[in-house]
Amino acid sequence: MARRLKDRLTMPAIRAATSIKRPKPGMHADGLGLYLHVIDSGAASWIFRWKRDGRTRDMGLGSLDDVTLAEARELRDNTRKQVKGGADPIEARRAKRLAAKVEAATAMTFKACAEAYIAANQAGWRNPKHAAQWPATLGTYVYPTFGALPVAAIDTGLVTKAIEPIWTTKPETANRVRGRIESVLDWATARGYRQGENPARWRGHLENLLPERSKVARVKHHAALPYAKTTAFLAELREQEGVAARALEFAILTAARTGEVIGAQWSEIGLDARLWTIPGNRMKAGKEHRVPLSDAALAIVEKMATVRLGQFVFPGASGARPLSNMSMLMLLRRMKRPDLTVHGFRSAFSDWCAEQTAFPAEVREMALAHAVGDKVEAAYRRRDLFDKRRQLAEAWGRYCATPAGNDNRRVVAIGRAR
Repeated sequence: MARRLKDRLTMPAIRAATSIKRPKPGMHADGLGLYLHVIDSGAASWIFRWKRDGRTRDMGLGSLDDVTLAEARELRDNTRKQVKGGADPIEARRAKRLAAKVEAATAMTFKACAEAYIAANQAGWRNPKHAAQWPATLGTYVYPTFGALPVAAIDTGLVTKAIEPIWTTKPETANRVRGRIESVLDWATARGYRQGENPARWRGHLENLLPERSKVARVKHHAALPYAKTTAFLAELREQEGVAARALEFAILTAARTGEVIGAQWSEIGLDARLWTIPGNRMKAGKEHRVPLSDAALAIVEKMATVRLGQFVFPGASGARPLSNMSMLMLLRRMKRPDLTVHGFRSAFSDWCAEQTAFPAEVREMALAHAVGDKVEAAYRRRDLFDKRRQLAEAWGRYCATPAGNDNRRVVAIGRAR
């Protein structure tokens, strides 16, 4: 068989011979540096062999199953010309493959990168609303400008073109969009789809081109009810029927966020311990938060237990899902208080703590699930702060239950707070 190949038989003859029995393992020469390399398993491939500086080089030309003898000879002839010209065929092929990869990378559009980034990260986004905002804002403000362009071509001019129109009218949205562009471009750079600095970077870059948000629009705070009017509002709220009313009352008494309240589950409630333990995956900071339940808050939980439908303390209509995050806001509208937000009652609680009690600021901040000091400090003070937070919760519950105008509700004694 080696002799027949060496005699440069035509491909049909080789095919006819090898269809019955493959050549023996080894290197079978065809001439001018072309070899058929057969291994023990019977697989065969074409090899071009040449010498340079006394060193033998081998370059694969393809499998016998994929490349005919005529094609192999043509590849050999082209490769021999490269060698005669002083080029290294192997390095030339590597450069060609690298160029193809670069070309494919530059063809990756910004939209394709953004969609890949969202798919890779959305599992870690605990807030469904946050996850939905990513494709929505990019689709509205970014894709029309450069979504179809190669991600490698995105520059400062394109970034500013996308966000500048809303920078003064919707500063909060504009900054979030800028941050999302920056994240996608960082991801694309790490993946090798682009090179260079990130044109969406704020510090040291866009801050020199766009005015600071604080100078183009004031920060819009959540509408809050002054704490002095909270008791009157709660008296009116207690007259309202329904799960949303009880959820809102519970949110006010615990100073918790909307998502934390509507997602509350019976497995998180300890009636005997008068404790609500919110797992870290439902907290904004990602850490477990213990909420002491005052008499007033516990009474709401016990009332909801009498109509328990499923795992959620404040269930939706079907009982299988939690209350909608819009339910309490719609309740405020029905009560003709569209000027208020649920989150604003956290501000009322905070102001009351600061102005009407002697509890330390860190107790208030921990009650609001804000970060307090470093990890070591927080761990050291956890038990002491929790005891004080229980006192604070009871004081707030009594304040909220006392009729407006009663002087006995004004100040929590310093001795008790300490």
